[in-house]
Amino acid sequence: MSDVAVVAGVSHQTVSRVLNDHPSVRPETRARVLDAIAALGYRRNLAARALVTRRTGSIGVITPGSALFGPTSTLVALERAARDAGRYVSVATLRSFGPDEVVPAVEHFLAQGVDGVVVVAPRTDTLAAVGSVRAPVPVVVISSAPEVDAGRSVSVDQAAGGEVATRHLLASGRRTVLHVAGPREWFDAQDRLRGWHAALTAAGVPVPPPVHAGWSAADGYEVGLRLVAEGLPDAVFAANDQLALGLLHAFRGAGVRVPDDVAVVGFDDEPGSAFAAPPLTTVRQGFDELGERAVAALVAALDGAPPGRELIAPELVVRGSAP
Repeated sequence: MSDVAVVAGVSHQTVSRVLNDHPSVRPETRARVLDAIAALGYRRNLAARALVTRRTGSIGVITPGSALFGPTSTLVALERAARDAGRYVSVATLRSFGPDEVVPAVEHFLAQGVDGVVVVAPRTDTLAAVGSVRAPVPVVVISSAPEVDAGRSVSVDQAAGGEVATRHLLASGRRTVLHVAGPREWFDAQDRLRGWHAALTAAGVPVPPPVHAGWSAADGYEVGLRLVAEGLPDAVFAANDQLALGLLHAFRGAGVRVPDDVAVVGFDDEPGSAFAAPPLTTVRQGFDELGERAVAALVAALDGAPPGRELIAPELVVRGSAP
């Protein structure tokens, strides 16, 4: 930093202000310092900074070892948001979420000197394992589970997504909406089902028994074949896009017209949803905002902010499967 100050013709303190993005530095001075940094190839000594600030700038992330769209998109958004905030991410992907895996993962992070931990907790067993850990650093949980209300949590409002999908189908003139639900142990599946049920109840229409399935397109295809054989509903709200795509495939093979005979809405807005046949109406989750809010909550916790819960509103994306 002293070398940069000499080349730029400024004080050591001015270089420090530029590096910390302080607003009091004039634009021309900032540009001169940045040019000197580039010319000298200067890099911060993070180890030295950690000794002074007692913070490493790193965040530990615990996430399921899953290729499912939601957890994967959440992890990508977290890493990007942390990098934008000048922080680094260390990741632990777990095969299971018992204490025998969660506790060593947290200990591993603490040995690295992380400033805090973010846990992606989509399932009941995940949250139970996290609840058994007492870490000396802030922990932010990404989960819609009500059990984390007293802690620090960030989540997309899954129940609101279920409601908006169901209300859209009812507004198009459908008598009621069948729900193809995700696995019972997933909080997102529980909340989407709850939102669907609330919307039907509020509208005063019949509430058909939900059909529970997995998360895959193959699961949706099997449900679709069963519906063709047993009788089609007016409309289907599927708990994720993969289930919805499986339904569309089964309906198309049986000569069922979507949306004329049955309307279909999914959840997630996966990249391929717009190219389904017909293009899939779905509920979009704001994963970028989710990552940004989680990192911001962790930084706020480091600065002494009290615990709290943040919910992010989802967005309905209307396409051909349910116009």
